[in-house]
Amino acid sequence: MTSGHFIYIPMILAVGIVLGFILGGRAARDALAAKARREEDRVAAKAARAAARASASAKDSAAPAAPVASASVDSKEKA
Repeated sequence: MTSGHFIYIPMILAVGIVLGFILGGRAARDALAAKARREEDRVAAKAARAAARASASAKDSAAPAAPVASASVDSKEKA
């Protein structure tokens, strides 16, 4: 092994550690941002479902009840 290896190998190892640190930090930030975005989307969807449910129940309570005719009444009227 030549004396150049004593400089070359540790230098390549240091470059790999630095690149790994940079790329790993970027990946961690991206993952955290994606998680926050999913959480915001989940909260927004939950609020939209609650609003839709509330408006549907308000429409149901405001609408008058339609009379329900039974089958026996219809058959008597036809006869």
